[in-house]
Amino acid sequence: MADVLSQSEIDALLKSMQDGGGNDAPAEEKKPSEQKAETETAKYNKYDFYSPRKFTKEKMRILTSVFENYARILTSQVAGLFRVLTDITVLEVQERRYYEYVNSLHENDIMTLIDTTVLDRGKNNLPIMLYVTPGLVITLINRMLGGGEDVVKVESDYRYSDVEMALYRRVVDHFTQTLKDGFSNYINASFAIRYIEENPSMVQEVGLDETVAIIHLNVDVSGLAIEKIRICMPGTLLEFMFHMIDSRKHIARGITVEDNRDIILDHIRYTKLPVTGQLGTVRLDLSDIYHLQEGDIIDLNKPRNGSVTLYVGRQPWFTGEMGTYKKNIAVRIKQRIAPQEAEDTEDETTTAEEEWPETEFSEAALTEDESIENIYP
Repeated sequence: MADVLSQSEIDALLKSMQDGGGNDAPAEEKKPSEQKAETETAKYNKYDFYSPRKFTKEKMRILTSVFENYARILTSQVAGLFRVLTDITVLEVQERRYYEYVNSLHENDIMTLIDTTVLDRGKNNLPIMLYVTPGLVITLINRMLGGGEDVVKVESDYRYSDVEMALYRRVVDHFTQTLKDGFSNYINASFAIRYIEENPSMVQEVGLDETVAIIHLNVDVSGLAIEKIRICMPGTLLEFMFHMIDSRKHIARGITVEDNRDIILDHIRYTKLPVTGQLGTVRLDLSDIYHLQEGDIIDLNKPRNGSVTLYVGRQPWFTGEMGTYKKNIAVRIKQRIAPQEAEDTEDETTTAEEEWPETEFSEAALTEDESIENIYP
């Protein structure tokens, strides 16, 4: 007797016929290992080894915290100074290449370059780059000139007039000064406008392939328009700031890791060190030393024109030869002793002291006609 199809099997058959057929064979179920492999593969992100990440997630979180604080302060300042209700928030903080920031701007866009000066550290050479969309700037200028409460909407490639450029600097100066309050929880820095560039592609302070941090701020103007503020911080400047932040953390914990190399060198620059010229070494018994008298000769087992080792403190630094300079005995430096050679010299000296036999010397004093050169020709 033939098998009778159930209602669910009949519905599945009709559905497959409506879809075009060809799906009579049931789909093969994937093995659990294959499903697990696909799931694990989906979790991994591609990593670009050509442009590796320069800053850790912790550093980027610090930067995000800085600009979240900056956005809150700037929101209140814009509302108080320009009487414009805005809601400024941090949209994203990304680590990118500088050319990605420049390529996102038009030729008519205005870029502001800002100098950074850290207390007790001086001014950094690389500037911060600030871009504000024209719609936000024109709206704030309209309020400065006594305009209405309407939000002015302009095209993204809007070209400013000469009067608007003068007022643009005053608007951006408020944005610049607020950066100090944004960083106040981490470092004591001040910011000032260096100059305003009307063509972003002409900015040459930062290399196109240099790593930068791009901060996107979202500006909601009275709930009627969405404008943007883009800030670009060079990687070298960020490394300098993060080093200051880390040093401050260690100081708060009672640990100081600042680089005081120059200060230490200034303290020891004029320190006096003894410089000793060693002709040679010899081993004597205590009884021989006790009977030493003026005019006795001690054989150093070394030729008279042999080299002299110069010690700075207790460390051998140079080799030289004996001579005279302005009727005074002097040593001419011939070469610098490498650290490894210095260790070998100390080992040879120690070995020689242990192996050299006892030296016999004459108890008779030298006469006026005798000299060391006559005894040791």
